[in-house]
Amino acid sequence: MPPMDATSSSSSDITTLHPDIIRSHILNRLDGPTLASASSSTLHLRRLCSDHNLWRTICAATWPSLNQPHASALIDTFPAAHRSVFSDSFPSIQYSPPPNPIPPRLSPEFVSAVDLYYKGRPVFSRVITTETHKGWFLSSPLWVDLLDPNEVVPTPLIFAKCDEESSWLAHLEENLGLSWIVIDPTRKRAANLSSRRPVAARRHWLTGDLEVIFAVTMETVQWVIRVTCCGKAGGAMHVREASLTMEDTEGRHVTGRDSFVILQDAVENGERRKPDPEEAKARFDKFCRLKREIRERKLRRDSAMDTVAMLVSFTIFVSLFWFMVFGF
Repeated sequence: MPPMDATSSSSSDITTLHPDIIRSHILNRLDGPTLASASSSTLHLRRLCSDHNLWRTICAATWPSLNQPHASALIDTFPAAHRSVFSDSFPSIQYSPPPNPIPPRLSPEFVSAVDLYYKGRPVFSRVITTETHKGWFLSSPLWVDLLDPNEVVPTPLIFAKCDEESSWLAHLEENLGLSWIVIDPTRKRAANLSSRRPVAARRHWLTGDLEVIFAVTMETVQWVIRVTCCGKAGGAMHVREASLTMEDTEGRHVTGRDSFVILQDAVENGERRKPDPEEAKARFDKFCRLKREIRERKLRRDSAMDTVAMLVSFTIFVSLFWFMVFGF
C-alpha cells in the first residue's frame, strides 16, 4: 500500500467533519468518563466536548434527581454547570480529615440529590434541602432522612422467601446501587457520599427489616447511608427508610456542626478517584474492625477500673469495720 501523502492525511483529520455531525453522531453517544477523555485529546474536541447540553444530558441520564427544578437551578450557577457537577460527583471522594480542622464559615444549607438503582436502572429519585444554621442541626448528631416518617416507596423487586435469604442478600449487594450527591450552593461544589454499591446487606438485629448499607470511609470518620427495606416474602419490596449519618471510630454519631465542617473541607480539598466497589467494601470492613477493637479496649479498661473501684471500696469497708470493732 503506498504511503499517504499530506493531503490524504489532512482529509482524514476529525477537524474536517462538521461540528454538528460530531455532536449528534459521536459525542452524544458517549458516557461521561469517555467524553472527558475525548475532551483531553485535542483542542478542537475540547471545545466541542464543553457543550453544556451534552453534559446536561449525561447528568440527567446518570442521576435523574438532578432533573428536578431545585437541583437544576443550583447547577446552572456552577462555573461549568453540569460539567462541574459531573467532575465533582462521578468519581469517589477520598479524604483524610486533619486532627484539628479550622472551622470554615458554614453554608446556610446543603442539598442532597439521591438516586436508588436496581440493575443500573433508577427506581427512585429525590432532592431534599437541609438547613445548617439551626441550633438542633449544629448540636445534635447528624441524621438526614430522605423519606417522611410514614412514607413507603414501592420498588419492582420481589422480596425473597426465608430459605432464599442468603442468596437474596448477595443479589442485592450485586445489583442494588445508590448515589447521594451533596451540593454546596455557596461554594458551588458537590461530592458523592455513597459507595455506589452496598458495602453490606443484612437483617436488622432488632426490627428484622432488611438493611442495605452504603459507606464512604475517611480514615477517622465515615459517611454511612442505610436503606431499610420491608415487605412480605414473595411480595413486592418497599423502601421504608433512607438516612445519611456520620460516625467516628468509637461508633458515635458526629454532630451536625462537626460533620458539616468535615464535609465542606472534603468537598473543596478531597481527591476524586474512579469508583472501586471492592475497595469501598474493604475500607468499610477495616473501619468496622477498628470500631470493634476500640470498643473492646474500652470495655476492658472500664472492667479493670470497676475491679479497682470494688477493691478500693472493699478495702475502705474492711478498714472502717476494723476501726469500729477494734479501734476503741
